[in-house]
Amino acid sequence: MNCASCVGRVEKILAAFPGVEQASVNLATEKATVHAGSGTDFSALFAAVENAGYEVPEESISLSISGMSCASCIARVEKAIMNVPGVRDVAVNLATNKARINITSGINTEALILAIKKAGYGASTALAEITVNDASTELPGWWQAAAAAILSLPLVIPMLVMPFGLNWMLPGWMQLALATPIQFWLGARFYKGGWKAALARAGNMDLLVAIGTSAAYGLSVYLLLASGGHTGHLYFESSAVIISLVLLGKWLEQRAKHQAVAAIRTLESLRATVATVRKDGLEQKIAVADLLAGDIVIVRPGERIPVDGTILEGSSDLDESLLTGESLPVSKTTGDAVTGGAVNADGLLVIEATAVGGETMLSQIIRLVEDAQAVKAPIQRLVDKVSAVFVPVVLLISAATFLGWGLVTGNWQLALLNAVAVQVIACPCALGLATPTSIMVGTGVAARYGILIKDAEALEIAHAVKIVAFDKTGTLTEGKPIVVAIERSAGSTLPILELAAAAQQYSSHPLAKAVQDEAYRQGVAPRTVLSAKSLPGRGVQAELDGMTVYFGNKRLMQEMNLPTADMAESAADHENAGRTISWLAVRMSEEMQLAGFLAFGDTVKKSAKEAIARLAQLGVASVMLTGDNAGSAGSIASAAGIEDFRAEMLPAEKAAFVSTLKRNGRKVAMVGDGINDAPALAAADVGIAMSSGTDVAMHTAGITLMRSDPVIVADAIDISRKTYNKIWQNLGWAFAYNIVGIPLAAFGYLNPVIAGAAMAFSSVSVVSNALLLRRWKPLDKAGKLL
Repeated sequence: MNCASCVGRVEKILAAFPGVEQASVNLATEKATVHAGSGTDFSALFAAVENAGYEVPEESISLSISGMSCASCIARVEKAIMNVPGVRDVAVNLATNKARINITSGINTEALILAIKKAGYGASTALAEITVNDASTELPGWWQAAAAAILSLPLVIPMLVMPFGLNWMLPGWMQLALATPIQFWLGARFYKGGWKAALARAGNMDLLVAIGTSAAYGLSVYLLLASGGHTGHLYFESSAVIISLVLLGKWLEQRAKHQAVAAIRTLESLRATVATVRKDGLEQKIAVADLLAGDIVIVRPGERIPVDGTILEGSSDLDESLLTGESLPVSKTTGDAVTGGAVNADGLLVIEATAVGGETMLSQIIRLVEDAQAVKAPIQRLVDKVSAVFVPVVLLISAATFLGWGLVTGNWQLALLNAVAVQVIACPCALGLATPTSIMVGTGVAARYGILIKDAEALEIAHAVKIVAFDKTGTLTEGKPIVVAIERSAGSTLPILELAAAAQQYSSHPLAKAVQDEAYRQGVAPRTVLSAKSLPGRGVQAELDGMTVYFGNKRLMQEMNLPTADMAESAADHENAGRTISWLAVRMSEEMQLAGFLAFGDTVKKSAKEAIARLAQLGVASVMLTGDNAGSAGSIASAAGIEDFRAEMLPAEKAAFVSTLKRNGRKVAMVGDGINDAPALAAADVGIAMSSGTDVAMHTAGITLMRSDPVIVADAIDISRKTYNKIWQNLGWAFAYNIVGIPLAAFGYLNPVIAGAAMAFSSVSVVSNALLLRRWKPLDKAGKLL
């Protein structure tokens, strides 16, 4: 593919294939994302694309297979591999225990290994040899552009010296000798691409260049033969220079596109290839691809962590900057989780692997960035509609130019040159690259600073966000409540903290952890519990020797007819200060007694107020939604600088409120981290999830923040705006270039050489403009670059 017309053509072919539900093609990444049913014949799908004149890049991979013993094993392994979507062909050799697999470029090798393991055999990439058969190798290299330029130079020199009164011209046959290899050797790719497009009754940039340069070359040959070899005014320089400039432009464009995917290559470079594992008391090095969950991995100072896991022994500072965007090292010790790709600074770590291969956070991040770069943005659909008719319209304008100039002036040579200029100046490449290159660079630079944008639509919509709705717990607050007060009812002498710790010792609720932490801090050992059960929506009940302990909310006390009036004023004071109250009651010898209550508080994140201030600088309003009580909500909202908040909201009510905010065309973003936030994240125009939250929240959201820091929300909106501006700049340049250039060429104000130079410049300028996004950095509170 080389222009927007190709994109539309391939998409049409894919979408029409049986079983394909949706297809999206990206010119910048040269990838197609296809949603298809499980029974879709991918081999036939590849054939349909190739029959249309395009190629599906392949990789030839060699995998080591273990566990095979006979010919039936070969058939079973081959069948398992062929069932993996994207596999073109496979051959398994029992003698060498290797499988040679031809797959579509970009297919995850780990999917092949998993399929083989599910079939009951072992597979390894330790000895894998990968050979890429990429169709993009047909694209021009620097030597092709250089060779064309060297051969064209003698043809151009006479044009350059003519203004100085020097009338020097190469002999006609020498001009033919220089122009012919450029036209039919270095320019062969244009004939190939144009011929395939013509056979498919479609048009592309190759067709325009092939027709235009062939016309100039053919006219020159005719004039040379008609004059009997006498040197006259020939146009070999036009065809030769046009091809040279287009080759140069495509080479520069490929270099720029290569830089645009730098984010993926940077993330890929974080993957370790070898790991040291401890098995049976011995340490050995194995390929990371052979690691399994549960393996014990040794990571020495200076080494990169190869897997996601939990530290069993040791402590160290880890550099996670390329994963989270946080420049400061993070201290980790026994029991802490670590992420593959981080660099171990100074301590020896013994880690139990919890996620390996494609399941690690790094692999998921890479997939998210790749998906975001591959998916088409809504704005690109407008461009696709224009591109579908672009080449046919240009050919019609070219024909009209030829006939118009020829019939009006009678100078058919001039008419042909102006028609060629029209074909050459038209550039569907710039239109096709304007949007995807901007999205590629924007999502890449965002990932570098800990902002994972899951799809292009989220990136495009986020620029227009006017309201951000924040969840409270875990988003604006630390989400880790602590015990801030213990109050005893009048006449009670019961050890409240000791009993509460006993009742909560088997619970995973955040308040239970806070009780356990406070008991540990005060040196209180919880009593032995005979039995315990949860009371949904109310609290817990535990049986201790000689008593039953009830620990929960006010509703639980009311159900047991326990009066709390004596402590109501004190409890209200705590609630008004934003704290949560849990009551403790004890039944002994059939007598129920209110022992007192514990007050829990949550602390506001240090960056919460700065986050709200930054959003205000961007003209974005903030609102807080929480299921907590009004007192707690008001306290947190005030500390964060939020004037508008809603309390005591259920998940469905949060989603309904977000839908209300979206009225009148306002774009709304929702920021959350919990399962209860998922409906509101889905209801918002853009869902933004904290990576410290649940998987459900992150899967629902379009943007994930790799640091649990609300200040990055403003950065996400800022990079979206910068990217969206680049998209429109590029589209404006591409459309304006064609709108202005084609009429100028049609009216004879551009010769083919200038038109060729301008066409090459347009594509390079579009990609180069998108690359300027790589300079983006988050803003500090004063609005200055960090």
